[in-house]
Amino acid sequence: MTSLSRSRRSLAPYESYPMQGILTRTAERLPDKIAVIDGDRTFTYRELNELSDKFGAALATSGISKGDRIGLLAPNCVEFVIAFYGIAKIGAIATTINSGYREREIAHQLNDSQAETLIVHDALKEMADAASELAAGLNRTIRISPDSSDSSSFWGMIEGSTSALPEVRIDPENDLVALPYSSGTTGLSKGVMLTHHNLTSNLKQLVGHPDEGASVTEDDILLVHLPLFHIYGLEVLMNGCIGVGATQVMMGRFDIEEFLQLLSSHKVTVLFTVPPVGLGLTQYPDVANYDLSSLRLGFFGAAPLSADMQSRIQSVLGFPIIQGYGMTETSPVTNFDFMEPERSRLGSIGPAVSDTDEKVVDLETGETEVPRGEPGELMVRGPQVMKGYFNNAEATAETITDDGWLHTGDIVKMDEDGYVWVLDRKKELIKYKGFQVPPAELEGILLEHPDIADAAVVGKLDDESGEIPKAFVVRAANADVSDADVMGFVRDKVATFKQIREVEFIDAIPKNASGKILRRVLIDQERGQG
Repeated sequence: MTSLSRSRRSLAPYESYPMQGILTRTAERLPDKIAVIDGDRTFTYRELNELSDKFGAALATSGISKGDRIGLLAPNCVEFVIAFYGIAKIGAIATTINSGYREREIAHQLNDSQAETLIVHDALKEMADAASELAAGLNRTIRISPDSSDSSSFWGMIEGSTSALPEVRIDPENDLVALPYSSGTTGLSKGVMLTHHNLTSNLKQLVGHPDEGASVTEDDILLVHLPLFHIYGLEVLMNGCIGVGATQVMMGRFDIEEFLQLLSSHKVTVLFTVPPVGLGLTQYPDVANYDLSSLRLGFFGAAPLSADMQSRIQSVLGFPIIQGYGMTETSPVTNFDFMEPERSRLGSIGPAVSDTDEKVVDLETGETEVPRGEPGELMVRGPQVMKGYFNNAEATAETITDDGWLHTGDIVKMDEDGYVWVLDRKKELIKYKGFQVPPAELEGILLEHPDIADAAVVGKLDDESGEIPKAFVVRAANADVSDADVMGFVRDKVATFKQIREVEFIDAIPKNASGKILRRVLIDQERGQG
């Protein structure tokens, strides 16, 4: 029953080389090609390579060495790209931090990753300063600001860099290059250990079929509006562009008019985005006023898209829309559909990418494969599967089997040809506009409120956001806390995407004999199934 990605030919063997090689090779091949457009600034591949060389050398001179974790907290900007590759070139590890995080969330990642250095954009400095007071091991901050007069700042370090990159021996299949954070199937966020080989392999799986229309080439222009701290933006857009020599146009905070203007003015050819943006485009009356004729393909990921919505978006925009699927733990892409009409299937995330095995197992034991067409949990095995969770052997063992199969926690069905449809999530994560919201984290915060005796958080279906975090709250004796009080209490402690959007007060939280919250009971109740 196991799918062996028969729909796509093998790309093996997979060359083993350091991740930064994708930039150095493209800089040698296309030195004067525009690599990044960031507002009124443009950078060629030669410049990107030289600037990351200088930044890497400056980091090494300052005492940073192979294996050190460096926090990277910045909105989408060229400095993010330069920093990531500079870090990789000295064998250090970038732990990319959500730019919407509040201080306690930033501090958790810095502490858990044991990062001693933080690179932070001026726009996020205030939150980073507050987090640094909670991050015990942090001893250095590098500011990204326009001014290079401060020799300790990002551009100051580059300007003052005189030494060459150190000689660093990298084992691509074992050495980490990125440590993004994911909640996995449950609980607080964990560091996902991605090796050089994980990312270079997934890049080859993404762009290794130039004969397929869905493969990005050096002639493409992409709008990078998805955050670079997220594995989708980091690998599919940033590394994807650099790997083939395409041009990436940076965009900061999302605004639909600016988004459409950038698509039009830069003649963007491939749109990588998420379902909430697609929904917004179908509801925005002025879409027809923008010239989107250069776009040949739309690629949607991070959350499922129904066949009806996929068809509607395709009709409004006038170019093919396909879906893909992945996880931070798989670098991220494991599936994407074909753009050719005779091979694509609406509502499906398509078959597995090359050299990726997939199977659907029963929900009870997670071991027995179910017949084709029957629902079960998707399991994945391939060169893009993470090394494991950082300093968390227990969570790693729960997620990856001894023979390399990764539990995705997603409930799917697979047809006879290996095409997959995502039905639901076995895991407890809430998916708000493509972002992962771990219920346990919000429940922990809610229980800090003196007027709350108990609480549980689940995802409530929502047309615009996919799901919204909804809290079921048990008031403490004689307490009179309101839903506004509850939402306000959480609002000050978490990123915007994690905020509680609805509250329902109940008498008791359903739990099993060991005290574990029975979220499925609440979800079924919420959806009118129980």
